[in-house]
Amino acid sequence: MSEDIRNARNVVVAAYLGWTLDAFDFFIMIFVFDDVAKTFGVGLTTASFAITLTLLMRAFGAYFFGRLADRYGRRPVMMANILCFSALELLSGLAPTLLAFMVLRALFGLAMGGEWGVGSSLTMETIPARWRGWVSGLLQAGYPSGYLLATLAYGILGPHVGWRGLFMVGAIPALLVVYIRRNVPESPDWTLRQQRPRTPVMEVLRKNIGLTVYAVILMMAFNFFSHGTQDIYPKAFLKVQHGFSHDTITIIAITYNIGAMLGGVSFGAISQVIGRRKAIVIAAVLALPIIPLWAFSSSPWLLGLGAFLMQFMVQGAWGVIPAHLNELSPSEIRGTFPGVVYQMGNFLASYNATLQTAIGARFHHNYSYALAGVAGVVAVMIALLVGFGIENKDVKLGVEAVPEPRRVA
Repeated sequence: MSEDIRNARNVVVAAYLGWTLDAFDFFIMIFVFDDVAKTFGVGLTTASFAITLTLLMRAFGAYFFGRLADRYGRRPVMMANILCFSALELLSGLAPTLLAFMVLRALFGLAMGGEWGVGSSLTMETIPARWRGWVSGLLQAGYPSGYLLATLAYGILGPHVGWRGLFMVGAIPALLVVYIRRNVPESPDWTLRQQRPRTPVMEVLRKNIGLTVYAVILMMAFNFFSHGTQDIYPKAFLKVQHGFSHDTITIIAITYNIGAMLGGVSFGAISQVIGRRKAIVIAAVLALPIIPLWAFSSSPWLLGLGAFLMQFMVQGAWGVIPAHLNELSPSEIRGTFPGVVYQMGNFLASYNATLQTAIGARFHHNYSYALAGVAGVVAVMIALLVGFGIENKDVKLGVEAVPEPRRVA
C-alpha cells in the first residue's frame, strides 16, 4: 500500500469517527430531553429548546473553527474541536441548574459546529478523486452511526446510569485525538497553499455571494429534512403519542439508523456515477410516498419499516453533501465554506424541534402532522433547489488542484 493511500485511509477513518462521535454526543439529548424536563421541573417544549440552542450555535462554531483551520491547518483544529465537544458533553451531565445546562448545550453546539466542515475538507483534499462519492456517503453515514450508538447507549445504559450518566459517557470521543495525532497527516492542499498569499474571507464571499446564499438556503432545507424526521421521532412520537416501551423505541431507532447508514453510502456511491444533483433529487422524491407509512401507521412493525425507508432516503440525499459542498466551495476558504453554509442552514432550521413539539401539543400530543408536514415540504424544496441548481463534480481537489510554484530564472 502506497503512503498516499495509507494516509488517505487514515484520514477517512478519523473523519468518519469524528463525525460519528460528535453525532453520538448530540443525539443523546433527543433520547433524554423528557428526563431533563422532569429533573428541572419544566415542560417538553422548554426542554427541547436545548436542542434548538445547540443547532443555533453550530453556525458560529463552523465559522470560528473553519477560520482556524484555514489559518493553522485542518489537523490541529480537528483535534481541538474533538476535545472541546467531549469536555462540554461531560460537563452537561454535571449541570446543577436548567440555566447551566442550557449554557453548556449552547457551547456544545459551538464545538460541534466546527467538526463537520474541518473533517470533510481534510478528507476531500486528501483522498483520490475516484473515492469521493462513496467516501462522501461514508462520512455522512457517521451521523446516523452516532445516532445508532446513542440509541444503544440509551437502550443498554440509560436505565442504569440515567441521563446524567449518558452525558458523561459522551466524553469518550476525546480518545480519538490520540489516533489523529499518531496517524493523520495535514491536508496536502492546505500545506501547499501556504506558499500563496491569503485572500480575506469576506472578499472571497463577496465574489461568491450568489453561491453562498444558494448553499445556505439549500442546507436549511437539508437540515429541516434530517432534524424534522429525527429529533422528536423517538420520544415525542413513539413514546408520548404511541406509548411504546423503552425496548420497542430502541429497536425502531436501531432499525432506522441502519437504513440511514445504508442510504448514505448507497447514494454517495451512486452520485459518483450519475452526478451529485441527480442522486439527491432521486432520494428526495422517493421520500414523499413513504410519508404516510412513516408518520401515520400505528403498528410498531409498520412504523419501523417506514422509518427505515424514510431515513434511507433522507440520509441518502445527505450522503452526497460532503462531496457536493466541498466541490462547490471556493478553494481559498474550503476549511470555512462547507461548514459555515451547512451550519448556517442549521441555524435557520434550528427551531424545528420546538416547532414540531408545539404543533404536536396543539393536536393533543399527536405529532404525525408535524412530522409529515415538515418532511413533505422540504423534500419538494430540496428536489427543486438541487434539480435547478449547480454541481462541480469533476473539480480538482488536493495536491492536483494546486499548481506548482513558479520558478524564477
